[in-house]
Amino acid sequence: MELKDASILITGAGSGIGQALALRLAQYTPRLTLVGRRQQPLEELAARVRELGGKALVVTADLTEPGASARVVAAARAEFGGLEVLVNNAGNVRAGRLEVIEESEVLAQVALNLTAPILLTRAALPSLRESGGGLVINVSSAIGLVAMPFYSTYAATKAGIAHFGEALRRELYGEGVHVLTVYPGATSTPMMESSRAGAAEGFEYESPEAVANATIDAILDGSLTLVRGGEQRRDMIAANLKDPAAVDRMLAERKPLLERAVESHSSL
Repeated sequence: MELKDASILITGAGSGIGQALALRLAQYTPRLTLVGRRQQPLEELAARVRELGGKALVVTADLTEPGASARVVAAARAEFGGLEVLVNNAGNVRAGRLEVIEESEVLAQVALNLTAPILLTRAALPSLRESGGGLVINVSSAIGLVAMPFYSTYAATKAGIAHFGEALRRELYGEGVHVLTVYPGATSTPMMESSRAGAAEGFEYESPEAVANATIDAILDGSLTLVRGGEQRRDMIAANLKDPAAVDRMLAERKPLLERAVESHSSL
């Protein structure tokens, strides 16, 4: 699709992949609606986008609150006259054994990673249809393709948003709105700061800028999916399709090490 001067709404824009994507998009002189819970990093990002030639609107919102989706979309429409691209990027994580995670931590992941993007997409669809060539980008995770131990709720939400996108893409086929699903691997973002997992546990990190660059390429060539995560993760995805029991056995060998590395991993 054509990105020049496009009206684009990005959630979770204050840091990580959302921030990197906003800065990468700035070369197309877009009209960006930057959404997040903290105003200061959004304002700083908006200033940088403007310096690079784009326009930017800051909207602070907790997308899990009732009515937030409609308010965010209305703000984008009021400022920029419409909406052409929605990027569902905001997310959170709480790793660890399921029985030690609090109920509130389970619900928080479902609310932000799954319910919020579904409701925001629902609110945005009329505007995306009006644009004549709308796009929804859902940021899932490589863990949505190959679920890892100690990430049971997170994996459920990320697999859920991926299948939501696939179903919606088919629902909207031929109606002028496309859906792209992005599966980042481990990415060096603030969400990962409390994790101690590395290559030994199967996590190969890349920069948010690399994910953003690849996402732009996927937008421009009309891709259906974008899978990141390095060669090790790609091999694991292939193995999980061919022989999931073998993946079970392989991960069992790493399980004690992985549990210690991620037991405190939380961005809630």
